[in-house]
Amino acid sequence: MSKRAIPLVALSDFTSGDAEKREAFVKDLIKAFREIGFVGVVKHGIDADLISKFYEVSKAFYALPEEVKLQYEVAGLAGQRGYTSFGKEHAKQSEVPDLKEFFQFGQEVTDGDPVAKEYPANVAVKEKPDFLPTAVSLYRAFENAGRQLLKAIALGLNLEENYFEAHVHNGNSILRSIYYPPITREPASAIRAEQHEDINLITLLVGASAGGLEILDNTNSWMPVVPESDEIVINVGDMLQRLTNNYLKSTTHRVVNPPREEWHNPRLSIPFFLHPRSDMDLSCLPACVDEKHPLQYEPVTAGEYLDERLREIGLKK
Repeated sequence: MSKRAIPLVALSDFTSGDAEKREAFVKDLIKAFREIGFVGVVKHGIDADLISKFYEVSKAFYALPEEVKLQYEVAGLAGQRGYTSFGKEHAKQSEVPDLKEFFQFGQEVTDGDPVAKEYPANVAVKEKPDFLPTAVSLYRAFENAGRQLLKAIALGLNLEENYFEAHVHNGNSILRSIYYPPITREPASAIRAEQHEDINLITLLVGASAGGLEILDNTNSWMPVVPESDEIVINVGDMLQRLTNNYLKSTTHRVVNPPREEWHNPRLSIPFFLHPRSDMDLSCLPACVDEKHPLQYEPVTAGEYLDERLREIGLKK
């Protein structure tokens, strides 16, 4: 049995109500996020059939003709809703676009919250009518698991358990279906997704249909992450690293091209980027700043920070 690249925890230990298990879960989660920035989570409560269904409808969408897919690319939205065609996005330090296309779904506000006016409508695909409703169901399931993880993180930071709740209620989270098509010729130095860090608070990633995810460890070596079938991979995003003044670690990761003999295999991956509402203040938590750990970041809101980063990765002009 090869050694796991990232630790494994069971979210049910936290949600079970058993005080001892909860405490151990919080300790393990914070240790993983401090040391490596990534953790594998099982017993997360996200229905396996729902995940399979979303894979299925995603594949069906990407199989549509290019001219049909392009009807769902919405100008002026910086890819935040609907389709983004192949080769549009790049890592912030790279000029070469990643070898992927993707489709994004956002928050559906159902309780009359005025924040709704900040969010563009989700894009329905008339050729695949079950794409949007399946996405909305999966979005809700991810959001619920993510909120539980944030409660554990809050406790691990000695904050009140519900510290993040009001910030993520109707937050600006994104469910992204990413398709990396088969590689048909020698790529011009690009890999499927060049090294990057995520922008948001935490990312929840369902095991991809093919390998390729690698994380940069403390010795500056790339380590492959191969999740089990029922496991989701969670990582710290830059917003959480910023909020905690680098106490929790937003780790660099990438998706590498498969060996040449597997170039014909496409790869489908489903990350959920958990974002707060855009008015959340990301100023470093006072408890994370001291003489040994001087303040590293200027105050900024989540909305301002997201805007800046979308420009850096080429989605916003």
